[in-house]
Amino acid sequence: MVKFKWETEFKKTEIGEIPKDWEVKVLGQLIKKITKGKVPKKPKKTSKNIEDFLPYLSVEFLRGEKKEAEYFPRSWGIPVTEEDILIIWDGAANGEILKGKKGLLSSTVALIEPNDKVIKKYLFFFLKFFENELKKLRSGTDDRHVDKQALLDFLVTCPPLEEQHRIATILSWFDDLIENKRRQNEILENMAMAIFKSWFIDFEPFQDEEFVYSEELDMEIPKGWEVKPIGEIAEITKGISYKSDEISDTKETKEYVVFITLKCFKRGGGFRPEYKYYLPTAKSRTKNVSVTDGDLIIGITDMTPDAKVVGAPALVVIPPWENSGMISLDCAKIQTDSYLKEYLYLFLKLTQQENSTFANGVNVLHLNTKLFEQSKYVLLPPKPILDRFHSLVEPLFKKIILNEKEIMLLKKARDTLLPQLVFGRLRVVEI
Repeated sequence: MVKFKWETEFKKTEIGEIPKDWEVKVLGQLIKKITKGKVPKKPKKTSKNIEDFLPYLSVEFLRGEKKEAEYFPRSWGIPVTEEDILIIWDGAANGEILKGKKGLLSSTVALIEPNDKVIKKYLFFFLKFFENELKKLRSGTDDRHVDKQALLDFLVTCPPLEEQHRIATILSWFDDLIENKRRQNEILENMAMAIFKSWFIDFEPFQDEEFVYSEELDMEIPKGWEVKPIGEIAEITKGISYKSDEISDTKETKEYVVFITLKCFKRGGGFRPEYKYYLPTAKSRTKNVSVTDGDLIIGITDMTPDAKVVGAPALVVIPPWENSGMISLDCAKIQTDSYLKEYLYLFLKLTQQENSTFANGVNVLHLNTKLFEQSKYVLLPPKPILDRFHSLVEPLFKKIILNEKEIMLLKKARDTLLPQLVFGRLRVVEI
């Protein structure tokens, strides 16, 4: 049984008030060393089943933005595990704290190895809470890397080890629940995609039908099925332009609305709840760019080198404490019949690479929406088949949206609880 108590006796320290029996130490007193990753000698892809080879943990791979990684011999790098504390050392995101994965540390990331004076998970949660402060500890030309000495001098609250363990256990429960829901969502979407491929790529349920050649799709399709430009079955509406002083990382006043930007797109397709907030103008309120849960959107701008965001679709998830949101000019809303929405999402995700070919530009790609509407062809099975498919996959995506909302609530609860615990205002007496 978990028991908490509110602390009443505090002492003043350089980091603020903490319980009288706690200490404050600099990070350098709590760690063995900080080790930067290495650049592999040469690319070496191989089977994931060979234990001597490990994935190279790029920042994108650690964040889950990139699903595939190159594999290198274990001896070529710094191996880390899921329990390790990592910090982005170089680049624009330096100072960001990440959980480890089994693999080899990339050259832009460093491993923080605690000593026996601190519980590893407690230190992870403490540093994660102060991530914005850590991001300010920069040095070098254009603030390109973490200032190591400033990091070593960073102040950390130190409860007794047993209490550190209890605090870390409570916070880990939240993270475990969040991770379970994320994995469930991955399984649910994979199920939906597997059904889509079975029905509309391999045509497994329709093998007994007569097939004809489709010139637009350059493939054999069941006779009687149609092929149409996406512009004939959907309306594509671009989002709104904005000024920097009209958006914020937080909801500054009740007039601000959730703002969907490129950051909300996963590479290749899918939604990430990384919102901005926007203060609507009189002009922007008149545009039809409002979105709510389950609305289909597509990325129409991209600055990634492999064009994995432009043409990527996503199904919107609005935070549970909001009702709706608006989309930025970097994306567009795709409005179609309800029975077609999940079908189109999966189709566009599967063909994202082709979608990106409708974009032009050098440093920044822009999707040519008119050309996309006219020349992006969509296979259209008869409506009874689409209705059956919709009845199978719609519940999966509704569960995905529900899970995403629950993840947001769990994160909010954890982030509210975290400062109370690491500053000792709320103490974990027993687990």
